[in-house]
Amino acid sequence: MALVSHIYELTKEFPKNEQFGITSQIRRSSFSICNNIAEGSGKISAKEKARYTSIAYASALETLNILIICSEIGLLSKEDYIKLRVELEKITSMLSGLRKSQLSKK
Repeated sequence: MALVSHIYELTKEFPKNEQFGITSQIRRSSFSICNNIAEGSGKISAKEKARYTSIAYASALETLNILIICSEIGLLSKEDYIKLRVELEKITSMLSGLRKSQLSKK
């Protein structure tokens, strides 16, 4: 959820003509990470939980890709990019561990 807050704060500064493009897409992809974790936690089987964790992981990678693009085209400072990338690396590492744990349960 902290990542979503950071993304929302930073994208407030993005150009208005990107409101329905990059701004909307990165907000949705980051929001999707925690939404899929929440939805998956409500599932009964470990396999279903792992499926939602995988979707959250994919959303994290989508968010990272958009951050890379934003950095490359000058919408995001190098400092902000690095800070968010480190945050995403922690999230993806945790998601990977969670998925392995979920799949190891019988």
